Amino acid sequence: MAATTSAHRCPDIENDVLSAEQARILAETFQVLGDPTRVRIVHALSLAELCTTDLAGVVAMSESAVSHQLRTLRQLHVVRSRRDGKLVYYSLNDDHIRSLFQQGLEHAFETEQR
Repeated sequence: MAATTSAHRCPDIENDVLSAEQARILAETFQVLGDPTRVRIVHALSLAELCTTDLAGVVAMSESAVSHQLRTLRQLHVVRSRRDGKLVYYSLNDDHIRSLFQQGLEHAFETEQR
């Protein structure tokens, strides 16, 4: 098998490869989902819109700890919030996040069954 040289180019895909900035943004999304606590929070929010108190109860964490994780998830546009009087409700930011999470979940369970 011939070795590839640095002069070899693939012009068919060269313009389609992610930019460094695009790769950074995508890596941050996966990184934020790389934490088991945040995965549990995202999973709960994939099932229902929840306020901090209810979310803390569902994932068996303090409200303070949940708030800290929600701040990170909001900053990276994984979740969004909506205020209703004194309560703030959280949900997944969009269907892309829901789909990404669902595919990851399916992959994890598929791998577990092997």
